[in-house]
Amino acid sequence: MTAGFLGRPNRKGQRLRVYNLVMRAELGEPEVVCRAAMLRELEVDLICLAHYADQGLDGLEEVDRAVGGAFGRALTSGTLTGKSDELFFSDISDPEWSCRRVLLVGAGRGLGDPSVVRGVATAAGVAARGAGGVEKLAWIVPDSERSDSAIQAAAEGLLLGAFRDVRFKSEGEEASSLTHVELIVGRSAAGKMQVAAKRGAVLANCVNIARLLGNEPANLLTPPVFAERALQLVSGGRTTVEILEDEAIASHQMGLLQGVAQGSIEPARVIVMRYEPEGVSDGPVLGLVGKGVTFDSGGLSLKTADGMMRMKRDMAGGAAVIGAMRAIGSLGAPTRVLGIVPAVENMPGGRAIRPGDVLTAANGKRVEVLNTDAEGRLILGDSLVLAQKLGATHLVDIATLTGACVVALGHQSSGLMGNPAAWIETVRFAAEGAGERLWPLPMFEEYAEQLKSDIADLANVGGRPAGAITAGMFLKAFTGGLPWAHIDIAGTAWNEKSATHLLRGATGVGVRSLAELAFQFSQKEKQS
Repeated sequence: MTAGFLGRPNRKGQRLRVYNLVMRAELGEPEVVCRAAMLRELEVDLICLAHYADQGLDGLEEVDRAVGGAFGRALTSGTLTGKSDELFFSDISDPEWSCRRVLLVGAGRGLGDPSVVRGVATAAGVAARGAGGVEKLAWIVPDSERSDSAIQAAAEGLLLGAFRDVRFKSEGEEASSLTHVELIVGRSAAGKMQVAAKRGAVLANCVNIARLLGNEPANLLTPPVFAERALQLVSGGRTTVEILEDEAIASHQMGLLQGVAQGSIEPARVIVMRYEPEGVSDGPVLGLVGKGVTFDSGGLSLKTADGMMRMKRDMAGGAAVIGAMRAIGSLGAPTRVLGIVPAVENMPGGRAIRPGDVLTAANGKRVEVLNTDAEGRLILGDSLVLAQKLGATHLVDIATLTGACVVALGHQSSGLMGNPAAWIETVRFAAEGAGERLWPLPMFEEYAEQLKSDIADLANVGGRPAGAITAGMFLKAFTGGLPWAHIDIAGTAWNEKSATHLLRGATGVGVRSLAELAFQFSQKEKQS
């Protein structure tokens, strides 16, 4: 960690001394290789295998002999069943084996399904991290999982599971010690599968970066610091990062964003990231916009104490766009991509906007602010307009936008809205391929009636009924008729409880979906 002078001024006007945490060093990026090898020759700390229900000892005979028949006995007694999330550790007693421990992870009945593989591998990564002392890990790939998608999913899962964020613990837990992962396949498959393994590793590392951002406390991750993080993490290769400060924001007439930001002592920033693939100088541009509210008090429409407790995570959409832009640049997507993250704090300071105030958006629309806690849609509206000015032809925004979406879909799926239907299906299909769930919600024009204002073009809230949908309808007014999708991750950006394959904290949701979309988008455009 590198010491710096970031954070808020104290009462004497001095900058508080805190740590400028260099996330890449904290994260680490384990080496991932795909190769052929004899199991007994693996020089690793732990060998992991998926165990499917009704599999019995099929394919596990060699390993069972190495553990002195422990697996066979566990199957007979019913201790080992292959049910999802089941963990079974055993020591290797055969002296001819280099590794001394093996783990079976229950996989249920989803044989070869990449989503199942990812979940099982994640559980293995979590278990390996909990076992302690695992620096090198081997994942045995059965014949049924020797596809590019399954190999990629295994690499993703292992690194996602091994992740730990302990930057703010002075003692006790240590960050993950995992430095090396081997995916063991047949000799004929090792070479061609390495590309998929590398892709999975890159995506997992970018998701973990988004998780680090989402976990970071708001006294450290202020809007200016968030912008610096993007410069550190995304700049390089064919990706550039530009930070818009007060004067530039004003020149773009982003009155909605300025209104939200004015209640805080922390200045707003707008992060603009551009990725230009080699040999592509024109054609469609995918615009990604992520909500970056580094802390949301609700403004003068103040949240309750419980409602405010996790509001450092209100920048999860912005973190997803930053993680996705890093992945897109690292993997060399064939699509031109523009990423925008409006970064602000929503605070109840003496200059804060009031319920009933009217703000002017970047596209000239007048908005009556009836609730200052509906600030995310305000900064996104201006940013969607900016994305169009900067050349985006297709839009996707992602945000922890509404509690109403949590009520509708819980924590198992993100909400999806937008138009036209073909573009929504493209986005949904990309997310499905990335192993993330999106569920479409309707956007009938009648919902827009709820946003009518007596004195302005529209109000920023439409009441309790269909709250997630009316938030989407508000954003639609700033899309200029372009193909557009809105992803509400309010229910999926954070795990409240740890489980076998989940850790409490930020999830990094959206990174994989947006990165996958950058690859599929080019193919869809060529077909249309």
